[in-house]
Amino acid sequence: MSLISMPEASQPTFATVSDVLTPKPAGPGTVHGVGLGPGAADLLSVRADRLVRGARHVAYFRKAGRAGRARRIVDGMLREDVIEFAMEYPVTTEIALDDPRYNQQLSAFYASCIEHLHAITARGEDVVVLCEGDPFFYGSFMHLYSRLQGLVPVCVVPGITGMSGAWTVSGAPITWGDDTLTVLMATSSEEVLTRRIRDTDALVVMKVGRNLPKLRRAVAAAGREHEAWLVEYATMAEERVTRLVDVDKVTPYFSILLIHGQGRRP
Repeated sequence: MSLISMPEASQPTFATVSDVLTPKPAGPGTVHGVGLGPGAADLLSVRADRLVRGARHVAYFRKAGRAGRARRIVDGMLREDVIEFAMEYPVTTEIALDDPRYNQQLSAFYASCIEHLHAITARGEDVVVLCEGDPFFYGSFMHLYSRLQGLVPVCVVPGITGMSGAWTVSGAPITWGDDTLTVLMATSSEEVLTRRIRDTDALVVMKVGRNLPKLRRAVAAAGREHEAWLVEYATMAEERVTRLVDVDKVTPYFSILLIHGQGRRP
């Protein structure tokens, strides 16, 4: 197994199970954005499992110095001769989102990723991009997808979302009857959080992490503090489900806050 990290250049080869069984006609390779679900490897779809296990070349996002959550999900599933391409973010929380340098660095990063993926597919080889949750739900893959349009064939494999995994392990349905479900980012302003938390029936708040103190104030201001649950590492070995009022520490960035709907029931 070989590993390539950004921004190093490489010219790997790739073949999927279908390539081995049915030779492909000459033409560009395909970039597969594969949803891996919330964390447990056995929650992958049959299609995702087939592509991951057959991939000669896989790519995934990660923070520099980290293994990467998407990569950890498929640990033990990849073929022995797989070639890995780790796309390491140049910046995560070190620069404010409204700082011009943030967009500049991320834009250059995505452009470099596209260049690398394009070089592979131009030789008729496929690439599987590992995506936590669902590729089209707040995922980094969307930044690749929009840039790859018209450049190379792209195929997206949906996955179970992190929020679905979170409300499942909470042990209660998230919505009933005519409940309205609102999905928020904890990075929103406290004012926006308070208003939307107050106005919805059921609630999912993602990207909690260091935003927990602000989110806790917003939930309390909306009068719903005793309805809220915090789920950390849903479906993973470290999984933890706690009432918000009992949480006494900063949580992982990918923690999810839930308020279950109480709507019309049989």
